[in-house]
Amino acid sequence: MNAQAQPWHGVLVATALPWRESRTGELTADFDGYAEHLGWLAENGCQGVTPNGSLGEYQTLTPEERARVVTTAVEVAADTPGFTVMPGVAAYGADEARRWAEHAGAAGARAVMLLPPNAYRADRRAVVAHYREVARAGLPVVAYNNPFDTKVDLVPELLAELYGEGLIVAVKEFSGDVRRTYRIAELAPGLDVLCGADDVALELAAAGSPGWVSGFTNAFPRACVELWQAASAGDLSTALPLYRTLHPLLRWDSRIEFVQAIKLSMDLAGRYGGPCRQPRLPLAPEHEESVRQATGKALAEGLR
Repeated sequence: MNAQAQPWHGVLVATALPWRESRTGELTADFDGYAEHLGWLAENGCQGVTPNGSLGEYQTLTPEERARVVTTAVEVAADTPGFTVMPGVAAYGADEARRWAEHAGAAGARAVMLLPPNAYRADRRAVVAHYREVARAGLPVVAYNNPFDTKVDLVPELLAELYGEGLIVAVKEFSGDVRRTYRIAELAPGLDVLCGADDVALELAAAGSPGWVSGFTNAFPRACVELWQAASAGDLSTALPLYRTLHPLLRWDSRIEFVQAIKLSMDLAGRYGGPCRQPRLPLAPEHEESVRQATGKALAEGLR
């Protein structure tokens, strides 16, 4: 595995967290299973992971669970040269987010990923103050633009302001608007724009994005890495067929039920996805059937 120029470059997997049901019916985190999954992702060519994102159901974790997710990932990475850990440090307030960034740094992570205030419709001043506080932790900060969940849109002009002040080094762009890549490059040359939505991976790779924070890579790591590398190299003869086969799955990453869909696809692909903690419920029957069909087609075509 080749070491990346920066810890946020390459294919980084937004990891799902496995749960096991206790005798009382409670779902508890399976950290041994999580560590095994991370090792498997590394063996299949992924360059790193972003634990404690929405796919990892971080909102449902206790502080102890959330901390152990990070330390588990860092321990796995320590045995895998070139494999990096970029934890999500999102929180309601900037003080809490800064403390999670400090914890990540103490554990050995080399960068963190940060949403704007995620339960408060913050204005420009509040967003800048939020990133300014977390930057005090001393780690490189990758902004995460998800205007659908946070109701705060990190528009190119705001990203340029954050970058100009030295508060961020990159942005995970999840708006789905591939045109923003070029506008951001004009306003903030040097700011890395990472692909944050699976269903625009080919377009962002072709635009020169240095990294993909990917969800469905949990189920199909080799195929997703091959897709990203081919698209980044301009090899559309390889990338397009892969993209067409994977796209019925990749587009789930931009839907409300993305965690359940990815975990089901993992189960079908021979990995353990398992259930989700509430408030997420199992997929509706019609959604489950759609994921089953798309996953079966990808497996039948030899994708892994």
